Amino acid sequence: MVLSDLALVARGWLLAFCVGWLLAVAPRPVPAGWHETPRPGGVVRIAYAEFPPVTYRDELGQPAGEMIDLTRRVAVEAGYQPEFLFLPVSRIYLYLKNGTVDLWVGLSDIPSLRNDVLESWVSPISVPLSAWYLHGARPLTHFDDFKGKTVIVIGGYTYGGLIDWLSETTGIRVTEAPNHRAAIEMLKRGRGDYVLDYRQPVRQILTQPADGRIRESEVRTRNAAWLFSLANPQAAVLRDAFDDAYLRLAARGEAPPPRQPGPGFQLPGLPELDH
Repeated sequence: MVLSDLALVARGWLLAFCVGWLLAVAPRPVPAGWHETPRPGGVVRIAYAEFPPVTYRDELGQPAGEMIDLTRRVAVEAGYQPEFLFLPVSRIYLYLKNGTVDLWVGLSDIPSLRNDVLESWVSPISVPLSAWYLHGARPLTHFDDFKGKTVIVIGGYTYGGLIDWLSETTGIRVTEAPNHRAAIEMLKRGRGDYVLDYRQPVRQILTQPADGRIRESEVRTRNAAWLFSLANPQAAVLRDAFDDAYLRLAARGEAPPPRQPGPGFQLPGLPELDH
């Protein structure tokens, strides 16, 4: 091989090396729904839903509610900048699974999210689930009392897996309402026997004179929690940071004292749900 041929070969190897190096360091397309893993001092994306007075969007379109205020304080104490996203519950589930959000201000023990989230160890508040009915109707004393009845539920809610049991049980009719107020109005118009809904948001809206006919039977107690997306590789770090920040706030009297979450009240006959 002559000297000029050796020079050509060398230039070829150099060109190939440069192209390979450029490809290795060039920015790659970011998958849809993905965002940079939050680090201390960075933004943490927090989903919340319409669940007044616990979490809701106020008249100015801003996040509000007792768990929003607490979550904001905890995030800042943990060293993060909270960014709240108002979403329907079904979208929240999707975004937790694909990592579009880092966490949700929600409820613990959701079977469909069991393999997709880490729950906080602390639970700031309990959230009772109740069956609402009209004065004169029979209060619930056992889960079998749902049989032969029409149950109004809120669209998109899973009730910790209870919606599947209701929908699949022979003799129970399930009909959906778009929100809490609509569910109560359907009940008053005789379009169902019970409304299955959480205590805090229903009591918040029972302000009309005819609402005095509404009665309540508690069904089960659930625990509020922060649910961290396992699609985020820092999920465990975030959870520990939030738990530790909450405990520091509580020790300073700036957050409710830590409570011991447990099964709480359960109506007799509660089906075995896949937790």
